[in-house]
Amino acid sequence: MNDIERSPIDSDLLRTFLAIANCGNLTVAAGRLNRTQSAISVQLRKLETGLGVTLFNRTPKGMALTVEGEKLLPKASSILAEIRQASALFTNPLSGSIRVGFPDDFDETVLERVLAGFARAHPGVDVRATSGCTSGYPAAIADGTLDIAVCSGPDNRQGETLGIEDTVWASRKDAQILGAEPVPLAILDRSCWWRDLPTKSLESIGREYSLAFRSSSFASLRAAIRAGFAIGILPASCVDEDTAILSGPEGFPDLPKSRRSFLIADDAPEDLTSAMAKAIRQSRNEQIAEATQTSATVG
Repeated sequence: MNDIERSPIDSDLLRTFLAIANCGNLTVAAGRLNRTQSAISVQLRKLETGLGVTLFNRTPKGMALTVEGEKLLPKASSILAEIRQASALFTNPLSGSIRVGFPDDFDETVLERVLAGFARAHPGVDVRATSGCTSGYPAAIADGTLDIAVCSGPDNRQGETLGIEDTVWASRKDAQILGAEPVPLAILDRSCWWRDLPTKSLESIGREYSLAFRSSSFASLRAAIRAGFAIGILPASCVDEDTAILSGPEGFPDLPKSRRSFLIADDAPEDLTSAMAKAIRQSRNEQIAEATQTSATVG
């Protein structure tokens, strides 16, 4: 097919492509787009025909990006972001200030994208961001210290769901401490679920441990794990190519999943909190899609 025969690509087709890439499933993508599965299948075929390539492989587990699909993914995200920015030029720009709380166990890529993307899209908004332990965020939302916050935890039942994430045992892949007894453990030394979960989990199976590293900083905890100094628990999104996930065969029990959610103050500016929630959700979905594709490529 030559360039003249190819159909023009519109933004609606790219949105469908991104939805399928993010979900890895036609049915789920159709639900997010409020369309039927057959409708988005037609759109996908139209996009593939227009480009003259196959963007997805259909597998028993869902839709997996091809090499051509992986090439299109970042470009499609960039194009749609530019379209949104162009549209914003002709709408009433947001203004005012918003106070937002992020969990310090958020992947740094997500945090960077949220802050940079929101600043570009809404330059008239003064963002005052906090990053730290989320255990204090519900109280900060209730007393008006924060307008919107992302909270997380196995027992988190408040707010609108942002996502459900695996919590995993982690260590450096080539660490000499793998198989060591007692387990050299790294823990977050602060009043939240992160502190007690690793010790109670090992105690539940009668496995001995020693507290090799304690810190109130999640960044320091992750550094100790990545350095091969200790074994600890991390959100699955914080596991990189140099980190090994440990499970039953290595003598580590299953861990509960963590629910992330938005908490929004009753008197917070609705337009600003909606824009911030959208930016957080979009950035997180992009990071998950990229991590999934990287994992599939490595595997």
